[in-house]
Amino acid sequence: MTDTLPDRLSVNPDSPFYNEAVLTRDVGIRFEGKEKTNVEEYCVSEGWVRVAAGNAKDRKGNPLTIKLKGLVEPYFRDAEKA
Repeated sequence: MTDTLPDRLSVNPDSPFYNEAVLTRDVGIRFEGKEKTNVEEYCVSEGWVRVAAGNAKDRKGNPLTIKLKGLVEPYFRDAEKA
């Protein structure tokens, strides 16, 4: 596997942007220079992240999300430690 992250990635297995091979490595997200740990999906080219909105769930049991726009910087945490 390469050390390049996809432009768009989701943690939801039902999403077309879900990639289990990438998610098995520890992916971190910096949004506007701050570490975010509750990111459900991101898109670097469009500059947004979807984060969980508290503990609220939709009728299918998925977390409700809010789309935030700004600078998105995904990285592999294991590559940062090396």
